Amino acid sequence: MVRWSADGLVAVTGASGRLGSRLAFRLAAEGARQRLVVRDPAQAPRLADGRRLPECEIAVADGYRDTDAMRAAFAGVRTVFLVSARESADRVAQHTATVDAAVAAGVQRLVYTSFAGAAPDATFTFARDHWRTEQHLDDVAERTGLRVTVLRDNLYHHALTGFVGEDDVIRGPAGDGRVASVSHDDVADVATAVILDEKPARHDGATYEVTGPRALTLAEVAETFAEATGRAISYHAETEEEAYASRSGYGAEPFEVAGWVSSYTAIAAGELAHVSDDVGRLVGRPARSLAQWLDDYPAEWAHLRR
Repeated sequence: MVRWSADGLVAVTGASGRLGSRLAFRLAAEGARQRLVVRDPAQAPRLADGRRLPECEIAVADGYRDTDAMRAAFAGVRTVFLVSARESADRVAQHTATVDAAVAAGVQRLVYTSFAGAAPDATFTFARDHWRTEQHLDDVAERTGLRVTVLRDNLYHHALTGFVGEDDVIRGPAGDGRVASVSHDDVADVATAVILDEKPARHDGATYEVTGPRALTLAEVAETFAEATGRAISYHAETEEEAYASRSGYGAEPFEVAGWVSSYTAIAAGELAHVSDDVGRLVGRPARSLAQWLDDYPAEWAHLRR
């Protein structure tokens, strides 16, 4: 049974986002002292009455490129929760600069949100970025003694809602492959368990696979959405060539389009199908399935109820 320890200041990056804000509320509920790193203080998570979270400081940085501000935000911090940056051409450089800023500030522990199947040859191009970041973390840990824990999250349940087109069709070259998607809340619960474990050393050097309890095909995902919304949502398996052609008119940069398409081809390749019990082991309850998430968090998929 994990016991909580609120000892030491925790910095939460991306604290205004879906994952960071959820972790901030959980840490506050456990009495942890934390510093929320945000671009805009007005967007920092607050209590329902507008008050700041208890035992909570705010630090402002203009993204991970703002190295001086990040170093200042980490001053006096024992543990950093590093939410991966938005997809960009220099994403790995942003991650490595932030890791280096944490080390320069004297941070002892860092928990990083990576991605399922991170590898140098991963089908999903952005998973390669995560692998390169993990390699930098390994190098830094060896040189400096930084204690690192990696959370390899699968695709989020919420992200799958974005796969549904305006015509109620999920289109992509995923074939009959499966994806073990996970909720932001389950990831936040895992992060809380790791960060506030009374015996944190048990997580040093660990890599956790944070997945949902089932791996679904996109046809099954579409059926699940259809049942929840009452609409005829379906899945159409594109070829890879069709996928690139259908996304060519968005005006996105090539690396973005490659990331979009390869998220589907990674599913087809079976690289997102692994189901782990790490949520259950660390949190003490099973991960939420896609159907459970739809039942429990209707506000998260209100955009599907057109």
